[in-house]
Amino acid sequence: MKQIILTLVICLLLTMVLEEAMALLVGVRKGFDLAVILFTNTLTNPVVVFTGILLSTYTAVPRALYITVLEITVYVVEALIYKKLLYCRKPSPFILSLILNATSFFIGTTLATLILKNLI
Repeated sequence: MKQIILTLVICLLLTMVLEEAMALLVGVRKGFDLAVILFTNTLTNPVVVFTGILLSTYTAVPRALYITVLEITVYVVEALIYKKLLYCRKPSPFILSLILNATSFFIGTTLATLILKNLI
């Protein structure tokens, strides 16, 4: 249980830092918009990470399949939240979600693996 909690915390913190940094790099400047991105990540990231842990532990579903489904789902959910709540319209909410999720998935997965290997 301790390992699961540690994984959830590390993944969430990495996602928050990476996505906020990338949002700033692509031109998101308003504090409200950055707060929306942060809040959205606190809603979606733990669900995705925990679901991934459950699927890898208790099913024979191929990792590539469940990761693809989870990532597409979170991309769409976050894009819809951004479309509804963000003042920033450039890049579009769907492009922004794609950029942020790609950043946190590729860089975050690598960093989380390295961090967790050294802690566990």
